[in-house]
Amino acid sequence: MNKIGWIVCFFLPYLVWAQEEDGAQIKQAQKALTESKNLTWEANKELTENDFVAAEGDYRRAISKSDENVAAPYNLGRAYYNRENYGEAFGRFKQAGEKSDAKPEKHKAFHNMGNVYMKTKEYEKAVEAYKQALRNNPNDEETRYNLALAKEMLKKQQDQQQNDQNQDNKDQQNEDQKDQQQNQDQNNEGENDKKDDGEQKDDQNKDEGDQGDQGQNKPEENKEGDGEQKKEQEQKPNDGNEPDREKMPRPNQLSKQQIENLLEAMQNEEKKVQQKIDAKKVKGKKIRNEKDW
Repeated sequence: MNKIGWIVCFFLPYLVWAQEEDGAQIKQAQKALTESKNLTWEANKELTENDFVAAEGDYRRAISKSDENVAAPYNLGRAYYNRENYGEAFGRFKQAGEKSDAKPEKHKAFHNMGNVYMKTKEYEKAVEAYKQALRNNPNDEETRYNLALAKEMLKKQQDQQQNDQNQDNKDQQNEDQKDQQQNQDQNNEGENDKKDDGEQKDDQNKDEGDQGDQGQNKPEENKEGDGEQKKEQEQKPNDGNEPDREKMPRPNQLSKQQIENLLEAMQNEEKKVQQKIDAKKVKGKKIRNEKDW
């Protein structure tokens, strides 16, 4: 036996075993797919009977049985969509689209993903989902209509967002202007208050100055008046009727009676002096003859 024969004899059992193993795996996969489809059928039936809980359970078991059963996640997604559970629905539609290699199935998955985006008002994502659906089936008029509707809704949404942004900017500008006006008013009030305080302070200082001037000028006027009065008295001659004020005793030192007594004594003394003078004049004069022709 040659070398090639030995090699064939050595590896032949392994090749047979590998083929048998592959065959067993294929059979097991086919069996799992069949069980998954049966569960899907049961779930579809339960869903038509409005038994959502049982249908959901069977759909989940069908999905876990076989990855090749694209109908199970797709139908479960539709069940969620009809119950307005859009988050779960989108996840199942996406799962169906990723598992499927057939364009018709991908088209349906992306179409329904676009419908979920329309429900949640995510119009930009809806446009992209419908475009993906049309790439897998360009002839579907329903998808084309949904795409046009999504574009229109997206434009309205963008216009509304722009209007809202403009309004927000306008409101912000008005608010800024209002704040500036309030700050300006506050500054003006502060300046007016300072001005009023300054004017009140000036008025107060002026009043105090006027009072001070009056207090200072009054003595000067009195002094000036006293000076003029004194000057007039100095210029006015003493006519002899008025006693010499400098020689008179001060009223606060002598009483009236004492003053009269003093004056009388002074007059008597003056009379005595005058008599002595007269006597001296008579004694020293020469006697003439009574007739001296």
